[in-house]
Amino acid sequence: MADLVGQVALVTGASTGIGRHLVEGLAARGVAVAGLARTEDRLVAAMAEVAEATGARTLAVPADVTDRRAVDRAVARVADVLGRVDLLVNNAGLIDAAEVPVWEADADQWWDVVTSHIRGAQLMVRAVVPGMLARGHGRVVNLASGMSIRANRDYSAYSVAKTGLMRLTETLAVSLGGSGVHAFDVAPGVVDTPMTRSMEMWRDFTDWTPPERVVELIAAVAAGELDAWSGRFLRAGADDLATLRGVAPEDTARQLRLRPYGDDDPLT
Repeated sequence: MADLVGQVALVTGASTGIGRHLVEGLAARGVAVAGLARTEDRLVAAMAEVAEATGARTLAVPADVTDRRAVDRAVARVADVLGRVDLLVNNAGLIDAAEVPVWEADADQWWDVVTSHIRGAQLMVRAVVPGMLARGHGRVVNLASGMSIRANRDYSAYSVAKTGLMRLTETLAVSLGGSGVHAFDVAPGVVDTPMTRSMEMWRDFTDWTPPERVVELIAAVAAGELDAWSGRFLRAGADDLATLRGVAPEDTARQLRLRPYGDDDPLT
């Protein structure tokens, strides 16, 4: 288990689901963890439970990731109390309210989904990354999905959001080149959470990805073991850490690209 004692992490969507697993898993590895979520009571309770279970230092910072002022205040509080952020995990985000094609989706809820993932991540990056750059050290993890790379007719907003988040990760990694700060896409697989349980497509599903595998992968990122994969897509439960550690990805491996239609394709 990666020893991350002394690091500080900020995890969004921290009070439930994958975010809650990440908070506890990182805290168990010696990380001081700040958790961010919209519902204050639930967040405060979750962070207190983690502190009691692990003995780690935790901090609850209630905020809506789509609210610029709230994000800025939350990140400033983390800096005041914990000193810095070494690891930012953008996990917060909504899911389509109904399994319908895009023209039948509620327009406002559709955009709320996209905004929660894209605006939320951009605002967090805007608030956190300058401090990482000033220290010459830091890592950003954006929670990706299988829908980042494959369209889903019934979850069009989530698919669009997760694909856009992948491009944001690559843009961020390119911009950060040589700075000591790295960015990653980590798809968690299908973890048994209240969100996945609410999705009709996972009815009767049983082959869940253990949340420990997600924690293990992100802990390896935090430990600097996977920096060669900055700007690329990793998948918990499928990728083997020993293999990832031994591979230096080339060209556009694990990045979004158009496939040419043949050797004469002018876009090759």
